[in-house]
Amino acid sequence: MPYKIAVATSDGVNIDRTFGSAEYFTIYEINDKNFTLVEKRIFHESQEISPENCENGCDLGCGNGCGNGGQHSEKVDLISDCRCVVCTKIGFPIRKQLEKLAISVFDVNCSVDESLQKITSYYSRIDNHESLRK
Repeated sequence: MPYKIAVATSDGVNIDRTFGSAEYFTIYEINDKNFTLVEKRIFHESQEISPENCENGCDLGCGNGCGNGGQHSEKVDLISDCRCVVCTKIGFPIRKQLEKLAISVFDVNCSVDESLQKITSYYSRIDNHESLRK
């Protein structure tokens, strides 16, 4: 069954953005072990609390770590139909919001191609193992 992966990249080649610093997510559709770029979802900063209002050290994902006062992140909504998100780093409150939606998080430091190959291989093993148990 096809699924989507959200990738935080500035150049389409490397995973080089934290969840909070990502201005957009590149969305790939996975079918078996093949991946295809399908769209770029742009995040509009007016959707989140501004970095000027952030308190240091609370990990929202806006890059300054404000936590957004416990409110739900619009960035999470932007990728809510994805099976996972791939970025260089992500704060704990945002990770928890993604977990509630059953969206996995992969913090990596590699190329987009390498990460997609590894993740699709991982999910293929999981999905095939589950289908064998039925």
